[in-house]
Amino acid sequence: MNISNQSQFSELTTLLFQKRNPAGYWEGRLSSSALGVAVAVTALHFYDAKGNVSEISSGLNWLATNINSDGGFGDSPTSQSNVSTSLLCYAAVKVCGQKDDLLLKIGDYLRSQNIDVNSEQLIPAILDFYKTDRTFSVPILTMCALCNVPGKEAFDSIPQLPFELSLLPRSFYSALNLSVVSYAIPALIAVGIAIFRHKQRKNPLMRMVREASLKKSLALLRKIQPESGGYLEAIPLTAFVCLCLIESGYRNLDVVRDGINFLKRTQREDGSWPIDIDLSTWVTTLAVKSIKDHPEVLTSEDKLKLTKHLLTIQNKQIHPFNGTEPGGWGWTSHAGSVPDGDDTPGTILALLSLNQGNPETIRMAVLAGCNWLSQLQNNDGGFPTFSRGWGKLPFDQSCSDLTGHAILALAKTAHIFGDSLGRKQYSAIKKSFVKAISYLGRHQDKTGFWLPLWFGNQHTADHTNPVYGTARVTAYLNETLKTRLGAEYEVILKLMIERGCRYLLAVQNPDGSWGGAKDIPGSIEETALAVTALSSNGFLEECTLGLKWLAEKTKSDGLVAEPIGLYFASLWYDEELYPLTAYLECLSSINDC
Repeated sequence: MNISNQSQFSELTTLLFQKRNPAGYWEGRLSSSALGVAVAVTALHFYDAKGNVSEISSGLNWLATNINSDGGFGDSPTSQSNVSTSLLCYAAVKVCGQKDDLLLKIGDYLRSQNIDVNSEQLIPAILDFYKTDRTFSVPILTMCALCNVPGKEAFDSIPQLPFELSLLPRSFYSALNLSVVSYAIPALIAVGIAIFRHKQRKNPLMRMVREASLKKSLALLRKIQPESGGYLEAIPLTAFVCLCLIESGYRNLDVVRDGINFLKRTQREDGSWPIDIDLSTWVTTLAVKSIKDHPEVLTSEDKLKLTKHLLTIQNKQIHPFNGTEPGGWGWTSHAGSVPDGDDTPGTILALLSLNQGNPETIRMAVLAGCNWLSQLQNNDGGFPTFSRGWGKLPFDQSCSDLTGHAILALAKTAHIFGDSLGRKQYSAIKKSFVKAISYLGRHQDKTGFWLPLWFGNQHTADHTNPVYGTARVTAYLNETLKTRLGAEYEVILKLMIERGCRYLLAVQNPDGSWGGAKDIPGSIEETALAVTALSSNGFLEECTLGLKWLAEKTKSDGLVAEPIGLYFASLWYDEELYPLTAYLECLSSINDC
């Protein structure tokens, strides 16, 4: 690392450490969300408009301050306006009745997008946008109807969510072809009940079945509600559940009370809400990864604190939300977190990095994590996010970025503990590894890119982010090559890496940066990740150009976070630690660039 890069690395490391919480790990900060604000203030209004007047007014004031110049709202303050978020904001402002001027501005924007808030034509427009995935479209339309947009009669045109199916054993879920994704069971139940209560019921048999299912469905909703009251620690999901139950006659249920308390507790001082309380596990593991090649940066006490924290938050029971076995990690340390296929390998790798001198102390936890991953793996060899075998909607299918992450975690575990693993255990890890490598080979585009699931780019035509996916998978495979399993499959891995690098080189911008794809404006996150992937394979000139752009960008604009996160069906966010950890990882990985 040259002197200039060393200086930058030192400055960024100091900043990273300043952002730790008193417990020694990172919580980060998610961008505020207009959608989160809209649904939260609506839930508070329906629950107790007078008692929550301060929170509601504060939220509406935030919306008024953060409206885009075209009169619409995006998912984050730096996002372009979109119909879905703007429609929810319109409904919230209308039902709360405090901001007539704001209502007019949003209405003008929606009309410019051919959405008439007084016409039922908005229903097919929203349904068509989300296609067969009802995870977000039906809750959006349900909230609008509850707010009289266009009116309560709209319920007759909103598809019924089969909330009664949530009572079947989880083993049946993958065969049910449900129209919502695996993490959305709370919405399936609450929104489904709201539609049932307000819809004209024509089928006596189905009416009887649903009436008989109500009590048990509400009991299930309570059972899977975490101690915090927030489903998945997510503000929009929790607010949707609350407002639907309140307007269905269940205002006094404990599930509603605890959900409302969660919303009130998580409102920020400026009146806004993020989409989720935080991504503490994810950003902590990103922070550890960003300095893993410089272990001297962390003191022994730092490493001990981080290790203890990560071990404490490992799931140690069958998880009540998605029924997975013990061993996985979710995205946050809060109670509503659910083990997933990206945070689990990320935490395994962080623990291995933090305990290089004495890996036996984390052996049991790491092996339990690997076992959890193997159970999550789909028959196609890839890894999904939450649930094995669900797969009917794109969100729940196997994906390349999670699969690449799992490959590295499995390979590193086998490398470090290989000599002491039993033959059966090592064989199981290798089998999972080989299936995953095969999946990546089949899903690499002929031009060399891989598409990620959880990260998109708002500037690409289809909102995908092949640069992020390719950079991440290529970097994972670069590290995998250094393990014994990687060496065994060196030829295959090097071929995929070569194709990935070729793609990244082909889409670098003339100024040295990378965006989400070719000719897309560069961001700190994507540029840093691309340099990280390429630097292990040479390409000195291209990496130097990327580093120069990064230095100039951060000097002029600071560590500006871009909305490259994609959550729910189509909901964007940015996270303040993404550019910092990506840039640090990039500087940490280079040698003489």
